[in-house]
Amino acid sequence: MRVASIDVGSYSCRLSVADLSNSFSLIYEEGKVTALATGLKNGNYLLEDRVNETLKVIKEYIAKAKELKANRIILVGTEALRRAKNADDFLRRVKEETGYDLKVITPEEEGSLAFLAVAFSLKPEGNFCIIDQGGGSTEFVCGKGFEVEYIQSLPIGIVNLTEEFIKSDPPTNYELESLKNFLDEALSKVVKPCDTLVGLGGTITTISAIKHGVFPYEGEKVHGTKLSLDDIMFWLDTLSGMKAEDRVRHFPHIEPKRAKVIIPGLMIFYRAMMLFGKREIVVSDWGIKEGVLIREYMRKEGF
Repeated sequence: MRVASIDVGSYSCRLSVADLSNSFSLIYEEGKVTALATGLKNGNYLLEDRVNETLKVIKEYIAKAKELKANRIILVGTEALRRAKNADDFLRRVKEETGYDLKVITPEEEGSLAFLAVAFSLKPEGNFCIIDQGGGSTEFVCGKGFEVEYIQSLPIGIVNLTEEFIKSDPPTNYELESLKNFLDEALSKVVKPCDTLVGLGGTITTISAIKHGVFPYEGEKVHGTKLSLDDIMFWLDTLSGMKAEDRVRHFPHIEPKRAKVIIPGLMIFYRAMMLFGKREIVVSDWGIKEGVLIREYMRKEGF
């Protein structure tokens, strides 16, 4: 039995396919930046070109899942589709043009799926807290084993933070300081004691890939790696001193579309680590899309 999951995120759209026949075996993964949430804060409407690009990628992923003989294809959407006034129009187009329903999940379900993916794959010891940083929201989920004890979703992500705070290329010191002050106030409300911090999302996996020399990107080589607070501070300082195009030129690990939004992503992890009092963070390549597949596997096995 093969199941595919498509995570239609606020910044990226990603596909995972797993074989659940005898054990849990991830057989294919792919991701593309579609920036669905671009411009959303200006009027709470999804932009037509972002809708068309995202829909095109969804169709490609469905075709790939069918090519890989997936018995089921599950589509989930997150913050951009929770907020957009024209989300229903987009969902209707997905159904009409693909035949599949796209379910917009709650922040709590989003956080639980990401937590499940980390718990299943990395098995952190003791109490751990995941920081699932996305394009339109960031989830903080704490617990132990497979038991979630705390979930808090903040409506801040790399797209809306970039649009709100980063007006210059490269950003000015004033812009960076304003972003830091905003995040310190927002993140102070979600800090919980924990033994281990785990970071998810394209920002932190990209930085880990740079540090560990993983190019082209291979998720299995990044999954479970660690970054120190000094690493995060170094790359925040280095990349914020460059224009977006130079970030890509010097570090091809950074996707061109991600180069514009990576600074707020790094700032989220920098300030979170400081507030949580942690000098190290574990990096997870697995997130919502794997969590969907793991949930299906556990149901099949009767967990």
